[in-house]
Amino acid sequence: MLRLSGKLCGVCDMEKQNTTPEKVDLYNSAYGNYGAEVYQQIRVETYGKDLGQTSWVTTEESSEIPLTLGITATSNVLEIGSGSGRYALQVANTTGCQLLGVDINEPGIQNANALAAEQKLTDRVRFEKCDASQALRFGDATFDAIFSNDVLCHIPGRDKLLRELHRVLKPGGRLLFSDALVIGGVISHHEIAARSSIGYFLFSPPGENERLLREAGFTAVDVQDTTANASLISQRWCDARKKRAEALIGIEGKETFVGLQRFLATVQALTNERRLRRLLYVAENGRPKDENNQSSIPAG
Repeated sequence: MLRLSGKLCGVCDMEKQNTTPEKVDLYNSAYGNYGAEVYQQIRVETYGKDLGQTSWVTTEESSEIPLTLGITATSNVLEIGSGSGRYALQVANTTGCQLLGVDINEPGIQNANALAAEQKLTDRVRFEKCDASQALRFGDATFDAIFSNDVLCHIPGRDKLLRELHRVLKPGGRLLFSDALVIGGVISHHEIAARSSIGYFLFSPPGENERLLREAGFTAVDVQDTTANASLISQRWCDARKKRAEALIGIEGKETFVGLQRFLATVQALTNERRLRRLLYVAENGRPKDENNQSSIPAG
């Protein structure tokens, strides 16, 4: 039987109980209940600012992304895994860029487009459902910058996806993505099951993303270790949810609540001990520039 007590956010001791966690839903509940006050409180307590987040990105890291990518008012930007859409809208608001967000989660897309309409940004920002494991519908050299926060680990066929991102990125454009599943030490099958309990995941050995980026045609690959961010965010998120257990159980049900607490506790333990690392990658499309290439977000 699962217990709601323990050092790390109420996680059960799976190793001693010899149990394998069931799959639990994070994204449908997070996006479907986006406007609920309890989820807003949790996001503020976890991140310091509510941008509809479900990632390991700190507010400080979020503010650096547009600068790292050189996004300006003339930029055409693609986000892979836009979630609730709120962060993409902040990027568009602060830079004046055009931005297209894609995600496979329908509640997330609906929420994001509703927010864009509410903020009167539909002339520059829109969101659409997309399976990024398939060929992207965009033309060559469409975007000036592409970013993806803790999403590529959910998408099958990373080599194919990176080739597609290289194709749709303009010469000289930059790609930024984070991967919180780079293996850094010994991990048990119970821990892998708990860490994977919210969906499909790909775990990578050190150096694999760099190899795949270069094989896809990217150059000037820069890597930053942001494992501490994942450890910090997962602990805050878990603690914030535990404080509001009664309200969350009323919305999610006890089984989902316990499963998500176990997931977050596992993330915190593995990143705190650096057995799983979170790395941030920035790479450039080194193709020669075509000065006549003028692209914009394709019509919907």
